[in-house]
Amino acid sequence: MSTPDISVGIGLRQPHYRDFASTQPNVGFVEVHSENFFNPHDAAAKVLSTVRADHAVSLHGVGLALGSACGLDADHLERLAALVARIEPVRVSDHACFARAPWATDGVVHANDLLPVAFTEAQLDIFCANVQQVQDRLRRPILVENLSAYLHFGASEMHETEFFAALCKRTGCGLLLDVNNLMVNARNAHEAEPLEAVCDWLDRLAAAAEPGVVGEMHLAGHSEQNGLVIDDHSTRVSLPVWMAYAYALRRLGPAAVLIEWDTALPTLDVLLDEAAQARVLLDDAAQSQGLPIARTAQQPMLEAA
Repeated sequence: MSTPDISVGIGLRQPHYRDFASTQPNVGFVEVHSENFFNPHDAAAKVLSTVRADHAVSLHGVGLALGSACGLDADHLERLAALVARIEPVRVSDHACFARAPWATDGVVHANDLLPVAFTEAQLDIFCANVQQVQDRLRRPILVENLSAYLHFGASEMHETEFFAALCKRTGCGLLLDVNNLMVNARNAHEAEPLEAVCDWLDRLAAAAEPGVVGEMHLAGHSEQNGLVIDDHSTRVSLPVWMAYAYALRRLGPAAVLIEWDTALPTLDVLLDEAAQARVLLDDAAQSQGLPIARTAQQPMLEAA
């Protein structure tokens, strides 16, 4: 079994471009939203190329809509493939959702949202076909992220963890485990003990999935609005999410971890402070399993032949 990447990264957003370039912080990797960099000629693409020269980059998408029964957007996949070829990312990921569907006589429309799916055998077949198509085109395995869902389908035939375990086994993809999403879902389900419910979910995944299935973890903040818990990535990681993260490391093993922050962005040093806290727990987990500690995971671009 290969040694897992146990670096710690931050999401790189436009307001931090200048500070990141000037300070060159000691992070293992940066993660960006793939769709923001599809145009190879705009300013954002130039920034990413500069960052990529000195840092590993993880591409995290929001537009593949892997659970869509009408299939993938071929143009979207081609643009992603071109970005992957330019950037040589350390990881490529997207969400366990659907967003594309036929609409009257207008062809296929995109909902511009991460819509949840029912965990059924038929839906699993759709996911497997779409994930395999992406992996065949990119010539690499991808990671699929568990969703923060604000509704659940009575038609589901299996637990979410069984669904992910089967998807990963059948396609060879990995799981991007968003710990914050698990806490959001537990709170919105009005679990009496949300942390206990999250730990139970993690136990079920550990029992169902192959070892090493988690390729990356996400940590973020959430907020409560009008009685609903929103996965808005607007605050520091909460204590219950830190506790769930520590438990995930024990049950599923160390993996690369990302601090996500997308709204109400703080200064860059706040993100780096959150990353430092994530690193402490990750290093403890790595040491307990006899793994080397990775302070950075810089991965320069390959020189042209």
